[in-house]
Amino acid sequence: MAALAELSLVLLLLSAVSSDYTLTDQDGLGREFDGIGAVSGGGATSRLLVNYPEPYRSQILDYLFKPDFGASLHIFKVEIGGDAQSTDGTEPSHMHYPDDQNYFRGYEWWLMKEAKKRNPNIKLIGLPWAFPGWIGRGENWPYDFPDVTAYYVVSWIIGAKQYHDLDIDYVGIWNERSYNATYIKLLRYTLDKFGLERVRIIASDNLWQPIASEVLRDAELHGVVDVIGAHYPGTVTVADAISSGKKLWSSEDYSTFNDEIGGGCWARILNQNYVNGNMTSTISWNLVASYYEELPFGLEGLMTAKEPWSGNYVVSTPVWITAHTTQFTQPGWFYLRTVGHLEKGGSYVALTDRRGNLTIIIETMSHDHSVCIRPYLPKFSVCPQNATFQLDGSFKNVKTLQAWYSKLCTNTTKPTLFKRMSPITVTNGAFSLELDVDEVYTLTTLTTGQKGTYPDPPASQPFPRKYKDDFRVRNPPFSEAPFFADQSGVFEYFINTSDPGDHVFTFRQVLTQRPITWVSDANQAISVIGDFTWSNITVSCDVYIETPDTGAVFIAARVDQGGSLAHLAKGIYFWVFADGTYKVTGDLQGEIILGKGLAGVRARRWHTLTLQVEGYKAYGFLNGNPLWKNVFTVGPAHGWAAIGTASFEFAQFDNFMVEAKVTE
Repeated sequence: MAALAELSLVLLLLSAVSSDYTLTDQDGLGREFDGIGAVSGGGATSRLLVNYPEPYRSQILDYLFKPDFGASLHIFKVEIGGDAQSTDGTEPSHMHYPDDQNYFRGYEWWLMKEAKKRNPNIKLIGLPWAFPGWIGRGENWPYDFPDVTAYYVVSWIIGAKQYHDLDIDYVGIWNERSYNATYIKLLRYTLDKFGLERVRIIASDNLWQPIASEVLRDAELHGVVDVIGAHYPGTVTVADAISSGKKLWSSEDYSTFNDEIGGGCWARILNQNYVNGNMTSTISWNLVASYYEELPFGLEGLMTAKEPWSGNYVVSTPVWITAHTTQFTQPGWFYLRTVGHLEKGGSYVALTDRRGNLTIIIETMSHDHSVCIRPYLPKFSVCPQNATFQLDGSFKNVKTLQAWYSKLCTNTTKPTLFKRMSPITVTNGAFSLELDVDEVYTLTTLTTGQKGTYPDPPASQPFPRKYKDDFRVRNPPFSEAPFFADQSGVFEYFINTSDPGDHVFTFRQVLTQRPITWVSDANQAISVIGDFTWSNITVSCDVYIETPDTGAVFIAARVDQGGSLAHLAKGIYFWVFADGTYKVTGDLQGEIILGKGLAGVRARRWHTLTLQVEGYKAYGFLNGNPLWKNVFTVGPAHGWAAIGTASFEFAQFDNFMVEAKVTE
């Protein structure tokens, strides 16, 4: 027993030994800090946000963009919509066709303006994930005609300024796909030709290689690439990227659930991207989880806003982890060279504005998210420790540091998030901290910063069991109808001037050509809506086939897949064809045939389709009359409602209605 007690005393004394860390600018500064940001897009990740009622929509935006309030983002990156599925939905292009330009489609324009309204200094980035089909002239490749692609991208930048007074600061190449050096050079030439010299180029939004090596070999390419951007770099870089002398960014990162573990991963990434990899900007995918949770990667935004029908939203842990850096630094500050790892796990960085201000961020996170594979979150060896920091150089006379603190806890304890602590006294240029596991400290000479608060939003509620839309009441800034989430194709408000009757204001699928895809887009166009738990429901919609002979439309229930898996969706699909036939299938591809026959439907006439699903049986009605019944349902027991077309073709929808029965 005596030996055991003696060993315990030795361990206690060892654990109490303090490690010393010096923070100084005596030997110069490190790299310039470019800011922390987030992505809207890649894709349709902000889809439901636009339909939030006030004041909740503005509150959400404040938590994301308002300086010294919440996440206080420095950078905002958006998808340049390409009409194709790009993770959780499609985002509409500003040019569906070569002779078509419309800079009011979608919601990214509005969202960028809201970000700028709150923070005029926020930097804006545009990046394509996909492209309209006409750019590749039928091929799934945007580089065969680089002049066309450059014109398309530059048109989006010009449109942002001309129609929305938005200055785009950076533009990327093609998200996580091959780059083409000829195209990058031509993009720079085209930007300059249109007086957009201020717009910087990021390449290649994929891996460090081969772009880093090619920038070193090709002097002209080196001259036009301003930032080497890598995705999910795992906090490390490569020698060629450092040798290039270019800014190094983690231009997409994080991508995990916005719970306590995800927040811890984000804290670790924000520090160690610089400590390990010299990266001066980190950009989160995604900005806000404002899409149906059952789509791929649900709940992976910095916060959650997925219920516009209720107004409920959740300010998640990553918002306050972001605030530890963003509320006490700004782009243009510089990292100190004296940054690094803590002896018993964790890391520390320090930044200065070169006018005497100093901000230190310390993290002791025990989970890693160095690669984007969910839920790959191995534990790191981090232990409680005492750390003493010595301030020297320009900071040796600092007497007091303001302190902000977060403690991420297990499911059994509540976290402490972004709490202002008593100031820390610096004595003879030194101070000490007792650091526990899964903590974040911000210590700063600045007196700014606050934990923004609003009254609690309304309680969470499921999607209304009965929902109707006749597409007459429209929100002018947006081209999409509320709550519809396009998964393939693009559905937009349409004014049908050829119909003087009851179908003037409709909802139209507008693509007639397969886009240059980013993932495995379906060959059909589909937009989902509602509650994924719906089982026994009735879906009704007026439909108008515009393509004679070959056109076809459908309504559907129990749709079980979306996003990059939309082409694999099962469910109950009720199709009608311009040749007068109908079909009932158990899948979007139309391969699982459950029933078929004659319907008498023709193109360019309005018809009402009704699909009723109860238990193991489904029933179909045409213009109020029974068309088929007692079709045995196979596949999923629940899922969304949906509308769509059998191919990329014009078709219109009106008077949509869905009613779900309460299931026991």
